[in-house]
Amino acid sequence: MFIQTESTPNPATLKFLPGQTVLEMGTADFPSADTAGKSPLASRIFAVDGIEGVFFGNDFVTVTKADSVDWDHVKPAILGAIMEHFQSGQPVIDEGQSTGSGHAEHTGEDGEIVGQIKELLDSRVRPAVAQDGGDITFHGFDRGVVYLHMQGACAGCPSSTLTLKMGIENLLRHYIPEVTEVRPVAV
Repeated sequence: MFIQTESTPNPATLKFLPGQTVLEMGTADFPSADTAGKSPLASRIFAVDGIEGVFFGNDFVTVTKADSVDWDHVKPAILGAIMEHFQSGQPVIDEGQSTGSGHAEHTGEDGEIVGQIKELLDSRVRPAVAQDGGDITFHGFDRGVVYLHMQGACAGCPSSTLTLKMGIENLLRHYIPEVTEVRPVAV
């Protein structure tokens, strides 16, 4: 098994490409070791000292390290953990656990606008940020303000504010006049 790595715009995060499907559908975000219980793969990666976050996409694993740790020290251990996992035959996520679209449900009078927002995120934004090892999901819409949750390499990335304001906000405002602003949320 050959696992490729790619840098991301976030210097604390690396993208690992195992050359096979990681998740059939959706994404999975593990912002701390405490949240990794439902995933044997995330648990293995968190066993490496200095790991602060793990994120799964369709064909990649994104790992975020602590600032005090050097990639040269943890990268071989992460590669080993990913390789061991896929050779073990264990599932990436335990059976019965769902991954879903990642978008928050929205009930209320703005349903049509929210549907348009989610469609634009799914067709234009999420594929682009997945290239960088992350994901952005809809969290809410209130009086013209769209709230988005940043995951994987996007969470804590120095350029994420610029991406939100100059990229996503401009895109949504162009196609959906009711959108006035985009703000990040921490979940």
